[in-house]
Amino acid sequence: MTFKILGIIEPILKALKAEDYTHPTPIQGKSIPILLRGKDLLGCAQTGTGKTAAFAIPILQHLYLAWQKNKRPRKIRALIITPTRELALQISDSFTTYGKFTGVKNTVIFGGVKQGTQTEALRRGIDVLVATPGRLLDLMQQGYISLKDIEYFVLDEADRMLDMGFIHDIRKIIAKLPAQRQSLFFSATMPKDIVELSRKILGSPEKVIVKPEQTTAEKVEQSVYFVNKKSKIKLLVHLLRVERFDSVLVFSRTKHGANKIVRLLEKANIDADAIHGNKSQGARQRALNNFKSGRTNILVATDIAARGIDVEELALVVNYDLPNIPETYVHRIGRTGRASASGIALSFCDGEEKAYLRDIQKLIDQEISVVAEHPFASDFVEEAPKSSARPQRPQRHPWSKKSGGGSRNNSNKSRRRPHSQKQR
Repeated sequence: MTFKILGIIEPILKALKAEDYTHPTPIQGKSIPILLRGKDLLGCAQTGTGKTAAFAIPILQHLYLAWQKNKRPRKIRALIITPTRELALQISDSFTTYGKFTGVKNTVIFGGVKQGTQTEALRRGIDVLVATPGRLLDLMQQGYISLKDIEYFVLDEADRMLDMGFIHDIRKIIAKLPAQRQSLFFSATMPKDIVELSRKILGSPEKVIVKPEQTTAEKVEQSVYFVNKKSKIKLLVHLLRVERFDSVLVFSRTKHGANKIVRLLEKANIDADAIHGNKSQGARQRALNNFKSGRTNILVATDIAARGIDVEELALVVNYDLPNIPETYVHRIGRTGRASASGIALSFCDGEEKAYLRDIQKLIDQEISVVAEHPFASDFVEEAPKSSARPQRPQRHPWSKKSGGGSRNNSNKSRRRPHSQKQR
């Protein structure tokens, strides 16, 4: 199947060809025909499978054809809501890329920056608005934005919206939308609260659920290190020195913790950067760009900030702090198990986090293998929580077949992942 067979118009096909995209991913192949027919959609697919293009392409096509038929003044006719600034920027970039030959204009609004540039773009006129909930409601209240002309509404990353407490903001936004519209929900997971919310907002939606051949947890090589909290930074420094990786994403539970990890790594002469909600938008974007370009190899992030990180060849994810929500663990390790790629995820577990590990293993139906031998092994390894599913043998360092998991002699080697085509 090709995009042409799906009935995509020439201006968009030309843009897709320029990006070397010819064949739709499964979520795109199933969703685009439904959306081109004007139906509501509830879509579920793992991160990295091309959900953005699945809704951006048909929206662009609808808007382009309507404008060709009746050249109306520019008004906001499509609204995409997403939880984080980084995701909003990525989605806006995708609309710009796929729509560059259509004349459809989009802009992105988010908090944490002055609103002047954003309101000026709105004043000039746009067709597509990509927004985070807080800034959208703020500008609506100030009178800069009206939603009365919305024809296409997308709630992206709906599961994370609820996790982050945006449900009340979403309901306020929904209340301002026209009753006659096409509504789309896209989510990486489909918990009960998402299904219940979709019933209240969507009409009679078509459902598209794309299950990968392997779940993220199955594709990613996972290991856990039992270590006391005070020794976590020593273990992280040790692992980063044993074998160098091209790109390492380290997860911290808190913003303060992320900053502290960076400071301690720098004390050990290891360059790193942090990305979290307390950073200015400029600082966050610089850190993200440096990481994507390879100028920075190690990025320490909180869960909310990391949601928009889309690095094609991310070598390693480290859960410095285990999350207390099991689904968050799957999202985290999915940063390295993108689409058809595999990856490596290492987790540090202290005594207070054993219950979190137990819940994670129950969710993924998999016992994460324990790295029993390392310089900072905790004395509670024998009490490690067990899972009844697919036990694995304890191992040393998961990336090396050598006894002891490598040495300083191989510290100049890079861990590189095979290149693969990516679609947002």
